[in-house]
Amino acid sequence: MSGNSPEIKVSDLSGARVRIISARWHREICEQLVIGAKRAITESKIKNVTVHEVPGSFELPLAAKFALQNGADIAVVLGVVLKGETPHFDYVCKGVTDGVMQVSLELGKPIGFGVLMVENIEQAIARSGGPGSKEDKGYDSAIAALELLRLQRHLDGRFVP
Repeated sequence: MSGNSPEIKVSDLSGARVRIISARWHREICEQLVIGAKRAITESKIKNVTVHEVPGSFELPLAAKFALQNGADIAVVLGVVLKGETPHFDYVCKGVTDGVMQVSLELGKPIGFGVLMVENIEQAIARSGGPGSKEDKGYDSAIAALELLRLQRHLDGRFVP
């Protein structure tokens, strides 16, 4: 659904604790993803946000688990996995995707998934939210996690419009 993200009204979630976790590989692109995620979080009036870095995308699920176990209400994971000439791409993509989902379901807390899994650097740039990009997956992934937090609070009886 590239380029067709749904319009989601940003809710006031002030008081929430958010941890953004970014991979260090392809730092320039990850920095743009972090900027987008921070913008979404700011729109939700959240002030308690911290950015952490890990070596690569494969480390994101465990880092998200650490953050969520230590008081974060949501985590947003950001990274870039670039297809190469070996099956490494497939293993890393599957490990990151499965790991993030496992942590989210195990802990019952939202994780925004902003890991770009792309064929080439041009595709990553186009999705990074930076200059010349057509999408902002950092923003989109944070909005998705924030919307799940809003839903969780609503269902728990803590009404959030």
